[in-house]
Amino acid sequence: MQKQQPSPLVLFYFLSLLLLATVLMGWLLWPFVSSIILSYLLATIFDPIYLYLKQRMSAQFSSLVTCVLIVLLIFVPVIFFVGALSKEAYALFQLTKGTDLAAKFNEFVEGSALLAGFKDLLAGYGIKIEFAALGTELSKFGGMFALFVYNQASAWAANILNFIFNFFMMVIIIFFLLIDRSRLLAYIMRLSPLPDEHERRLIAKFEEISKAILIGNGTCGLIQGVAGGMVFAFLGFSSPVIWGVVMGILAFLPIVGIALIMWPAIFYLLLQGNVAQGLALIGVYILLTLFVEYMLKTKLVGGTVKMHLLLVFLAIIGGLQVFGVMGIIYGPMIVTGFLTLADIYMTNYEECVRKTGHWRGEHAQGDQPDGDPNRSIAAKKRTINTK
Repeated sequence: MQKQQPSPLVLFYFLSLLLLATVLMGWLLWPFVSSIILSYLLATIFDPIYLYLKQRMSAQFSSLVTCVLIVLLIFVPVIFFVGALSKEAYALFQLTKGTDLAAKFNEFVEGSALLAGFKDLLAGYGIKIEFAALGTELSKFGGMFALFVYNQASAWAANILNFIFNFFMMVIIIFFLLIDRSRLLAYIMRLSPLPDEHERRLIAKFEEISKAILIGNGTCGLIQGVAGGMVFAFLGFSSPVIWGVVMGILAFLPIVGIALIMWPAIFYLLLQGNVAQGLALIGVYILLTLFVEYMLKTKLVGGTVKMHLLLVFLAIIGGLQVFGVMGIIYGPMIVTGFLTLADIYMTNYEECVRKTGHWRGEHAQGDQPDGDPNRSIAAKKRTINTK
């Protein structure tokens, strides 16, 4: 028995109710959207481990073991990291609050024979540099940076209950996603009016970029941040954990990377007269760049992130400004979604959009297969009209 087609009014009313229910569902889940997205990405990354364990034990126990592994590898180190970061941020804030950074900078400049010679050289060409004014501006920037880091770390430490709640929410979500992720994707694909091929392509692109960011860039950023922080601690720089965190975040950025921190530190050591330490830091920077950027990241990421370097740079910077730290993930994912949809549009829908007759239900002669009754009826109508 053929299913009766609903009237346009009934269809419009039902679709309006479905849209309203979808908006309310999104509003209900919005407070947990970051936890859901991050949980899905982690479930995607650890899915091979879950599938391997599932061959030897039940699905529920395999998911439980995988969640325990995620807790030990990710969440426990994050807790210790936040504690160390908050302590160093407080010490840095107290240092900038109780120290005249401008006077310290001027004292450093006056004690550097290299800077004094450089200043005299420029003065010979009529260029005058006021290091005192530069020291004042640097002290303002240093105070603002210390206050920002302190506020962020204090917020993380103060909201420890919120962190624990989100942590348990993520563990629960990951537990069920590992078991039912394929069923969830199949359900979403059935609700979507897009062809299954396009939906699979979008999902595959999102999973590829998330793995590239979390596994490739995340691992490389972790290595560069930890190594940079350890080197800074060995060389006697204050707040090595904070500088390690900054270098770990900057490692996600192409073009610049950890050079934004490394080269000022190198020049600082050289201006102080610590030539050996400055050259050693240059060697560490070259080693990290060659090994991590050009060898390890190339092997982990490969050709997954097929975006221009400038576009990746803008995506991460824009994501950080809009979404905070999670923008490192959200920015490239949004750009990937746009590029994938744009490619699907140019491949499948551009010709339809450019044809004005397509919107009136008209089709070209080759659009319908032979034997199609609609095509036969249209051909008969054209024949009658010509007569």
